[in-house]
Amino acid sequence: MKILISADMEGATGVTWPGDVLPGTPQWERFRRPFTSDVNAAVLGFFDGGADEVLINEAHWSMRNLLLEELDQRAQMITGKHKTLSMVEGVQHGDVDGVAFIGYHTGAGTEGVLAHTYLPNSVTGVWANGARASEGLLNSLVVAEYGVPVVLVTGDDKTCQDAKGYAPDARCVAVKDYVSRYAAVCRTPARTAADIREAAREAAVLAVRHEPPHRRPFTIELEFDAEHLVGAASVVPGVERSGERRVAFTSPTMYEGIRCFKAVTTVVSAAVEEQYG
Repeated sequence: MKILISADMEGATGVTWPGDVLPGTPQWERFRRPFTSDVNAAVLGFFDGGADEVLINEAHWSMRNLLLEELDQRAQMITGKHKTLSMVEGVQHGDVDGVAFIGYHTGAGTEGVLAHTYLPNSVTGVWANGARASEGLLNSLVVAEYGVPVVLVTGDDKTCQDAKGYAPDARCVAVKDYVSRYAAVCRTPARTAADIREAAREAAVLAVRHEPPHRRPFTIELEFDAEHLVGAASVVPGVERSGERRVAFTSPTMYEGIRCFKAVTTVVSAAVEEQYG
């Protein structure tokens, strides 16, 4: 049994505001340890549940946040940027049986601690075939094309509610409860580590690869907070204006869809001015 952990940081234990997750800040340095604790708890739990291999893919910002030296020595980690499938890199090789989303969060324009989709600001909403899409939903559609189920999700309580929509059988652990985008009622690292470890142990039985569904096209729509970002996004081939502040594109598979989505958000982020957005 091989498990892939996609590790994001906004949904980690104790994290509640931008400084907690922005690389190079004192608070980011502090919260690297609780983030690593959450991930390591999942690693330990999956091995408790019978996993033979656990591969961690760093999925936050610089993708260089976790403390490798504090991870269980049986695990391996992909760290660094510019990966084919970004947040779920590693699932495409055909040997992963289950995926865990650790430290995840809700999508842009919805309630949740540090809610966003790929970009911290600028994107106010994302839809996949008409359904409001968080990063969890988008990534679940990608891994589904490889026949791999999402078996565990951790984050705030709103993230756990969101996960029920795209991974209804997955175990979920709320490490904090939403108060506002920048506030939460937080559990201690010792408590969340124990909860995540137990949930991962239980989730291991769900890690059963199955025949991938028939691949189908996906239409992805993005809404921005400023009209000029539509023009920037439309530079990407196949991306067209769908509203005053919206663009949309259709891809034959989510493999191609998530890659186009990443290209759009990269171009848009370069078009954002510091003061006026």
